[in-house]
Amino acid sequence: MENLKNKTIGSFVAQDYRTAAVFSKYRIDFCCKGNRTVDEVCEKQNIDADVLLQNIHEVIQSENNGSIDFNSWPLDLLADYIEKTHHRYVEDKTHTLLAFLDKLCKVHGANYPELFKINELFIGCAGELSQHMKKEELILFPFVKRMTKTKESDGILSQPSFGSVSNPIAMMMHEHDNEGERFREIAALTDHYTPPADACTTYKVTFAMLKEFEEDLHKHIHLENNILFPKAVLLEKDFVEVE
Repeated sequence: MENLKNKTIGSFVAQDYRTAAVFSKYRIDFCCKGNRTVDEVCEKQNIDADVLLQNIHEVIQSENNGSIDFNSWPLDLLADYIEKTHHRYVEDKTHTLLAFLDKLCKVHGANYPELFKINELFIGCAGELSQHMKKEELILFPFVKRMTKTKESDGILSQPSFGSVSNPIAMMMHEHDNEGERFREIAALTDHYTPPADACTTYKVTFAMLKEFEEDLHKHIHLENNILFPKAVLLEKDFVEVE
């Protein structure tokens, strides 16, 4: 048990995504801050590490009913999955949420002024995520796929314009941290997506959509920070630099 306390949060979730539910229950960030150990997190958040690890153990030992083992996927397939699943999700839901939040501000903003801040935060999120995903799709992901194909064919990998893959990855992880912080603020302002007692249908739907958006973003960032990125760094080390 003591050894497990030195294991990172992200590595537990990479091993079995079902453990994400345990960390979410304790309000532990397993995506943006997945590089922290269980011991570090429990000490900071005043959580009993033994109880947390017991909960994790129960999940891992329970029957796995079809949970996808992303950790075993080749990196080119994982990059494609992230783009076609999570990037498209962000694009599809952003426009609807922006319209709903704007409507809530106009109709209910006088009684619930926090809506204006929530709207401001989500507008920032929409703009930043759009640019972030473009950089991944046009720069980082194509290089990850090229490394994978070159490795399969025993080819020689030419150095990209950005130097090491660690450089764009560091930028992406920094931007992930920014969005994680932004959504922590949104969650606090919405009382973790709890609409007021007199909320109309649009109010309830908007908060439910924001909650779903955050959950998808957590999985999206987890797949990149805890699986795709560290494996891409390791894969790059397999190649000899071309002079």
